[in-house]
Amino acid sequence: MKNPKYLHDTESILARLDQLNEIGVALSKETDTNRLLEAILVAAQKITNADGGTLYRMTEERTLKFEIMRNDTLQIAMGGTTGVEIPFYPVHLFDKDAVPIKSMVAAYAVHHDQSVNIADAYTEEGFDFSGTKNFDKKTGYRSKSFLTVPMKNHENEIIGVLQLLNAKNPASGVVTAFSKEAQQLAESLASQAAIALTNRALISHLENLFESFISLINAAIDDKSPYTAGHCARVPQLTMLLAEAVDATRVGPLRDFSMSEKDRYELKIAGLLHDCGKVTTPVHVVDKATKLETIFDRIHLLDTRFEVIKRDAEIQLLKAGQSREAPATVAVELSQRLLEIEADRAFLRVCNIGGEMMSDADRERVVQISTKYRWQDVSGKMVDFLSVDELENLTIRAGTLTAAERAIINHHIDVTIQMLESLPWPKHLKRVPEYAGGHHERMDGKGYPRGLTRDQMSLQARCMGIADIFEALTAKDRPYKKGKTLTESLTILGKFKLGGHIDPDLFDVFMWEEVYLKYAEQFMDKSQIDSVDLAKIPGYVAPPQ
Repeated sequence: MKNPKYLHDTESILARLDQLNEIGVALSKETDTNRLLEAILVAAQKITNADGGTLYRMTEERTLKFEIMRNDTLQIAMGGTTGVEIPFYPVHLFDKDAVPIKSMVAAYAVHHDQSVNIADAYTEEGFDFSGTKNFDKKTGYRSKSFLTVPMKNHENEIIGVLQLLNAKNPASGVVTAFSKEAQQLAESLASQAAIALTNRALISHLENLFESFISLINAAIDDKSPYTAGHCARVPQLTMLLAEAVDATRVGPLRDFSMSEKDRYELKIAGLLHDCGKVTTPVHVVDKATKLETIFDRIHLLDTRFEVIKRDAEIQLLKAGQSREAPATVAVELSQRLLEIEADRAFLRVCNIGGEMMSDADRERVVQISTKYRWQDVSGKMVDFLSVDELENLTIRAGTLTAAERAIINHHIDVTIQMLESLPWPKHLKRVPEYAGGHHERMDGKGYPRGLTRDQMSLQARCMGIADIFEALTAKDRPYKKGKTLTESLTILGKFKLGGHIDPDLFDVFMWEEVYLKYAEQFMDKSQIDSVDLAKIPGYVAPPQ
C-alpha cells in the first residue's frame, strides 16, 4: 500500500503540471504584451504558491528593467496594465568599467545563466539584499525566500528574469523555501513565457516594419504630390472615427455592428493603403492646378499670343490710318480693339481656373475666341488661336482634368487593387484589398472600378467611401479649390446620400454621432468650422428615440 503522503504529493505535482499546460496555452493566445507580462508573473505565483514577485525585461542597454511587481500581502500591483509606474531604477548588469555585477541576485542569475534558490535573504551570504531590507523596514514586511529564474528565448538569449518571493505552505500559510519541484515548474514556465514573449515581440516588430513600409509608400505619394500631402493619413483617421461611431451606436439599422481589435487593425491597414496605387499616377496629372497646366501652366503661352494679336492689330490699324484724314478715329478704333483683346485674355484666364461648374455660355465663348483670332505659328502657318488640346482643356465643365486625365487618375484604384490582391495576406488581414479597393464605388452601382452596389460591399468599404469624399471636400491643400466649410461639405454629402452615392445608414451615424465635428476639430481650419443647422442638411433625419 502506497504512502498517503506520496499520493498527495503526486496528485499535487500532477495538478501543477495541468496548471502549467493551461498557462502555456493561455500565454500563447495573449496578444497584448502588458497583459502577457502580468499573466506570466501571476501564473508563476500561482504554481509556486509565492506571495509576490517581480518580472524584469532585458533592455538594449543590458540592464534589467522592472516591468511587473506584485505582492499579495501588501496588496501591491505595479506596472503592466495597472497604470502604476514602478519607482525603481533598472538593475545594472555591468559597472562603469564593464565589469559584471554579481552581487544582485537577478544580475547573478543572468551572468551565470542559472536559477538561484535562496531560503532566507537575511542569512544568505554573497548577495546584496540591502534594498530588500530597506523595503522591509519601511513596510513592515519580511522578505524571506527568493527564487530567481532567467528567461531565455529560442536563440538561447536571456530576455528577462522572473523573481518570486516568499513561498507559502498551502495548508498553513507559513513562508517556506521554494521546493525543488516549485523551482522546476517555475523554470518550465519561464521557458514557455520566454517563447511567448519572443513570439509577441517578433510579431510586433513585423507589424511595425509593415506599417513603416506603408508609411514609406504614403510619404512617397505625398512627396510626389505636395498638394495632396496628408490625404493618405487623414482618410484612415476619418474611416476609423466613423467605424468606431458605428460600433458605439445603439440605435438604427447598424446598432448590432461590432468590431474586435483584429477588425480594427485590418481596417486601419486598409485605410493606410487605400491610395497606394497613386504611386504610379503621373505627377503632372495629380498636381494639375489649372486647366492648361502640364509641366507648366500654358496660360502664359496664350498671354504671348495675345501680345502678338495686339501688335498685329496696332500695325493693321496704323497702316489703315495713313490713308485716312481722321487719325483720331483710328486711335479710338485701336483703343476699342485692344480693350476687346484684353477682355478676351482676362476671360480665358478665369476659365483656366477649375470651378464647380462651367456654364454653356462660357464654354461657347471660349470656342468663339478660338476662331476669332488667327496667328502665325512657328512653322509660319496661320492657325486658330487655340489648339485642339487647349480648347478641350479650357472648356472642361468642372475641375481641371480632361476626360483622359480623369481616367488616368481613376486608374489608381485599379492599380491599388492589383497591388493589394497580389500580396500574401495573413488570415486576419484577408479583407484589406476589398476594404481599400471599394472607396470609389457607389451604392447605386455607378461607381468604379467594378460598379459594385451596396449589397456587394462590406460596411468597412462603405465607411472608407464616405471618409474619402468628406476628406476631399474639406481638404485645404488642393491646388484647384479651397477647403469647404462644414455646412457646405455636409450639404454635398447629404445630396450624395439622397442620390444613391453613399450609404444612407452610415451617413445617419456620421451625423448622429457628430463624426464630422470630431474630424473637423482635428484636421480642419477654424475658419471652415461653422455652425451647422442640421435641419438644412439634405437627407438628415433625427436619431430614433
